[in-house]
Amino acid sequence: MVIGILTLTIPSSWNHHRRHCLRPTPPLIKCESGGVPLTKQAHRFFSSLTSTAAVDDPATANRLIKKFVASSPKSIALNALSHLLSPRNSHPHLSAIAFPLYTKISEASWYNWNPKLVADLVPLLDIQGKHDESQALNSQVVSKLKFKERDLVQFYCNLIESCSKHESKQGFNDAYGYLSELVNNSSSMYVKKQGYKSMVSSLCEMGQPNEAENVVEDMIKNGVKPSLFELRFVLYGYGKMGFFEDMERMVKKMEIEGFGVDTISSNMILSSYGAYNALPKMVPWLQKMKALEIPFSIRTYNCVLNSCPMIMSFVRGSGGFPVSVSELVNVLDEDEALLVKELVESSSVLDEAMEWDDLELKLDLHGMHSGSAYLIMLQWIKEMKSRFRVKECVVPPQITVVCGTGKHSSVRGESPVKTLIKAMMVQMKSPMRIDRKNIGCFIARGQVVRNWLIQSLD
Repeated sequence: MVIGILTLTIPSSWNHHRRHCLRPTPPLIKCESGGVPLTKQAHRFFSSLTSTAAVDDPATANRLIKKFVASSPKSIALNALSHLLSPRNSHPHLSAIAFPLYTKISEASWYNWNPKLVADLVPLLDIQGKHDESQALNSQVVSKLKFKERDLVQFYCNLIESCSKHESKQGFNDAYGYLSELVNNSSSMYVKKQGYKSMVSSLCEMGQPNEAENVVEDMIKNGVKPSLFELRFVLYGYGKMGFFEDMERMVKKMEIEGFGVDTISSNMILSSYGAYNALPKMVPWLQKMKALEIPFSIRTYNCVLNSCPMIMSFVRGSGGFPVSVSELVNVLDEDEALLVKELVESSSVLDEAMEWDDLELKLDLHGMHSGSAYLIMLQWIKEMKSRFRVKECVVPPQITVVCGTGKHSSVRGESPVKTLIKAMMVQMKSPMRIDRKNIGCFIARGQVVRNWLIQSLD
């Protein structure tokens, strides 16, 4: 079992018990912060700590922790701890109990010592000023793994990445020093590659892309060829800081190293431009993607359209909005209009989101932010009208738009995309309605939709 990541699975140690009594997967509660989802049992545990003011009473807190660990299955206890160790913990006032909770869990008969969990805990202790406890845990890991170089480098990689996510500067500097020393003294190419990879990515997370690029240069000097991973991170590190000249220089450097620019790198560049409202720079890059035959993705749409203030005002507002691509382009300013034109001229994203066969026509909006869902809907309507006007076109019995129920939204159950699509349907007087069997879908009979499109939207 992997501990300390966003998803916890039922441990293998339960397999023998499941033959006699199948246990359902514990229900999870989505956290508004985007952190580790909580089980209901863990949520009740945190609520009891808050309601009894146990956070300020160590004796009461320890009693509740002991009771919770003793009465909870392995997955439930670890879920609660993982939530507290997440940088996006939605219960920051309870972060002080992370260490006593870890201590009690480590005493449980089912607990298997895991350095990844320690790597997640150490930076939190540093932030809380508990340096003695932090160093004691760190020394414990080094003592256990000192003859296992691969496991030790993995621990330091996890540690430096955790420190960067928690923005623990002192912890980061210490971990970086340990990892750098291990990499420099090792003869293992595996150790060097893993260490360099984490050093580069973590430096970029800490807002130090120039230092990360220096590490890439050290890699080359020491005979370790940089991978696309490191170069992408440095590129995006510069982009997030608004250092566009350095970002564009990294593009050329990637090409020199034999790595052509791809969709992922392009999306990083577009996202960087968008974060600084550099919309005029985005148009040439989209044109470059087309010239190099780099396919657009849903994320490409998201990166571009999230940066367009007028489009965002349409999809977030309560008023009406343009209901065709041409109408939209006419009301946008020049920069946004050019971006929309570049996107719609490439139909690959729409083609991938749309399934059309003799039984059903389906549009799947999963993964799209509101702006992307809005533009794809307009493209989809235009495409349907074009096809339905052809006499030979076979109209499928059912038409479905899948927008989800908000499982991955910042607030569980509230889907901005679903709300937007519903508003579009109402404004356009569409016959499509929410499916009673699946509230994340809009459905209608194909012939009804065809008649509506041909008659109502001309």
